[in-house]
This record gives sequence, structure tokens and C-alpha cells, in this order.
Amino acid sequence: MEWNETIITELRSLWSEGLSTAEIGRRLGISKNAVVGKAHRLDLSPRPSPIRRSDRATGSTPPAPRATGPTLAPLPSAPSLTPAAGPASMPAAKATPARRLTAVAPAPVTRVSACCWPMGEPGKPGFHFCDAAAVHGKPYCAAHAQLAYVKIRDRREDAA
Repeated sequence: MEWNETIITELRSLWSEGLSTAEIGRRLGISKNAVVGKAHRLDLSPRPSPIRRSDRATGSTPPAPRATGPTLAPLPSAPSLTPAAGPASMPAAKATPARRLTAVAPAPVTRVSACCWPMGEPGKPGFHFCDAAAVHGKPYCAAHAQLAYVKIRDRREDAA
């Protein structure tokens, strides 16, 4: 598309009428983004954001404070991920309950002191990570490392 004086004059006229960028684009046969870009380069007066509400633009009502963190209540016993063979073949993780991490994502790779095995379903109340002491050099505790790192020979024996 090539901007000529006729189109630029029409853009300035439609802009001063207060039409939306999408409507100006439809009338000129160009995209909304082309209208926004050219208006910016022409230094036309900025438009109020369509996302902001009118009461916020006047400053009459301050925005409500947002919550700083998740306020999820822990479940009495969250389900854990189980292998295909079923819960009977799964080794017992830890007899004493470990403290729960309530983060949404596992800890960074550099932090290897706590088990990063997910417990429950992400996004649901009670989702957490195991947080037992991790095996040195691995992101999981001994019980979850047994589930995560299965030797190929062991899988073949299970299949037979």
C-alpha cells in the first residue's frame, strides 16, 4: 500500500471525526494496524484506550487492590501421579507428611533440595509439589525418582 496525499487527508478527516481505527481502515480499504501506524507517524492526537473504562479515565474511582498470591486451601489428601500398572505397584513415598509447596510451577533447576514431583492436578485447589528431600543431582525424592527413572531392562521384565 502506498500512502498518497488524498488518503492521508481522508485519514486525518476520519480521525478528527472520532471514528475507530477499525472503521477508518474499512473505509480506506486498509488494515486497522496500518491506520494506527500512520496516525502515530503523522503525530495525530492519541485516542483513549478502548480497554480502559470511562470511570477509570476520569480518575473518579481508583482500581481495586489485587490479591498478591494464591489463597488455595490444601486438600486432606491430594491424588498423586500413578504409573499405568496402578496404585498397588507404586512404592510408598514417605510415611510422614511433608510440607506442601503452593507454587504453580516447580522450582528452578538450580534448586535441588526439595522434590519437584507434582501432586494433584495443576490449576486445581490443593495442587502442590512433594517437597521431600531430593536425591543429590535429581529433582525428585528417592520414592519419586524410582517412578521417574525406570531402566529399560525393568520395563521389558514388566511387559513379560
